[in-house]
Amino acid sequence: MKQQLEALVTEMVDKGILFADAKREFEKKFIAKVLQQHRGNLSRAAKDLRIHRNTLGKKIEEYKL
Repeated sequence: MKQQLEALVTEMVDKGILFADAKREFEKKFIAKVLQQHRGNLSRAAKDLRIHRNTLGKKIEEYKL
């Protein structure tokens, strides 16, 4: 997995993707995957993400998940 991540980061840097954009997209996809695993249960997803449920709700609204 480390090699895959390194390759992805290299590709993103080579294409000129900004750090803020990369971080935002990663967070969006990570949250979406955890929500999917918990079938939309915010409490369980927030617990797995180790963030407050209200913070998760704000992220869901921000990313339109």
